[in-house]
Amino acid sequence: MTTQPGILALGTPEHCYLELDLEPGRTAADLVRGVAGLTGPLSSTGGVNLVVGFRPELWAQVAPADSPADARGFDEPIVGAGRYRMPATQHDAWVWVAGGDRTAVFDNAREVLAALAGVATVGREVTGWLYRHDRDLTGFIDGTENPSLLRAAEVAAVPAGEPGAGASVVLFQVWRHDSATWESLGTYGQEMNMGRTKPDSVELPDDVMLPSAHVARTTLEVDGEEKQIFRRNVAYGGVTDHGTAFVGFARDRWRLHEMLRRMAGATDGVRDGLTSYLTPLTGAYYTCPSVEALARFAPPEED
Repeated sequence: MTTQPGILALGTPEHCYLELDLEPGRTAADLVRGVAGLTGPLSSTGGVNLVVGFRPELWAQVAPADSPADARGFDEPIVGAGRYRMPATQHDAWVWVAGGDRTAVFDNAREVLAALAGVATVGREVTGWLYRHDRDLTGFIDGTENPSLLRAAEVAAVPAGEPGAGASVVLFQVWRHDSATWESLGTYGQEMNMGRTKPDSVELPDDVMLPSAHVARTTLEVDGEEKQIFRRNVAYGGVTDHGTAFVGFARDRWRLHEMLRRMAGATDGVRDGLTSYLTPLTGAYYTCPSVEALARFAPPEED
C-alpha cells in the first residue's frame, strides 16, 4: 500500500490546512467520496501536494479494513499537572494543501472547497509558511529528531500486513506563541527550556538537560527503543498573533498521544517547559488513508 506522497514531500514553503465538518443530512460515505475525488487520482496536481485525512471513526465506518488499529479522534482534552489542559477540537476531515507559492495554494484550496460544497463546511482554516527555511518561531531548528527520508515511511505509516497498511495517523494542533516573553529569556534560558543549543541544535548533555526540557518530554522510549514521529510543522499567523501549526505523522496514535500527555505532565507531574510560552488552541487526530484505499472511493477517470 502506498502512503500519500505529500506526507513525505519536504520543501514546500506555503501551506493551507482546512478542517471540515460534515453537512447535516450527508453521510460519511458522501464525505469520503467527495474528498477522494479531489486529487484525480490522489497525486500532485496544479503545482501543489494534497494530503487528506478523516476523523478516524468516520473513516472506519466506511473502510474498516483500511483503518489503523488504534486510530481514534481527539475527543477529550488532556489534563495534566496543575490542571493544565490541551483542548480537543476534533473535526470530520482534514485537507492539507502545500505548494511552492501562495497563489497555487490559495487557488487549489478554493477548488477543494468548491468541490465539497454541500457535503462539508470549513470548521477551521490555518495558513502557514516555512520560517527561516527550517526553524520555528522560537528560533530553533524544527524537526531535528525526524527520521531520515529513507526511514520516514516506516515511522509515519502503518507497515504492510497490519490493519490500515500504508495509512498514517496525523496529529494537527495550533500552538500560539508568547514570543515577547520567550525572547525575554535570552539564549541560555531558551536552550534550557528546549534542551538543545539554539544555533546548531545540539542536544544538551544528560547532566545539563532539565527533566522539563522539551527534548526530554517528547523523547518516547519503550524497552530502550525510541518511538519516533515524522513532523511537518510550519509557522502560522501574523506579527501580532502567531505560532506553530504542529503536523505530526505516525504509524499509530499511541505514540502521538503519549507525547502530548508527557508534555502536559499527565504521566509524572512534570510539564514541558515550552508550555509556559506556547499555548495549544486546537487538537485533532485524522486517519490519512493509503492511496489505494482512497482510490476505491474516487470517481472513475474519464477517457
